Amino acid sequence: MNIQQNSVVTFHYRLTTDENEFIEDSTGGEPLVYLHGYGNLISGMEKALEGKSVNESFSVTIPPEDAYGENLDDLVQIVPIDAFEGVDELAVGLRFTATTDQGDVPVVIRAITEEKVTVDGNHPLAGKTLNFSVEIKEIREASAEEIEHGHVHGAGGHHH
Repeated sequence: MNIQQNSVVTFHYRLTTDENEFIEDSTGGEPLVYLHGYGNLISGMEKALEGKSVNESFSVTIPPEDAYGENLDDLVQIVPIDAFEGVDELAVGLRFTATTDQGDVPVVIRAITEEKVTVDGNHPLAGKTLNFSVEIKEIREASAEEIEHGHVHGAGGHHH
């Protein structure tokens, strides 16, 4: 069976950036399980997996536009430090959820001065070219319920 729309796919991967920055590796842990064709992965990875079969291994380089997009300057803001009143300790790299006019947005603190804090709402991998090494472990047909819900159920997937 080859990966196609409505396939449940189980695979291991190793992820690095073009700068040889190690991001993560599922080998030795739990593989990733997803329902193909429902946008549950970045678009470049879903395209790369299309048509592959069990035990197939491959490497793929995915540009930012097919991954997490480019860094957007308008998602970086400088806010007064008093906006963080009640936060015990501010630190560069601290992640939190900011409430905005567009709803809740995950952000990270990039810089802190005595009066201002720079926060960044870009995905941590935005603007990066991603390199994946992939090994496909299992492929099966999705159940009617998984197709209806748009995600995998059971082991490695969503539990209702």
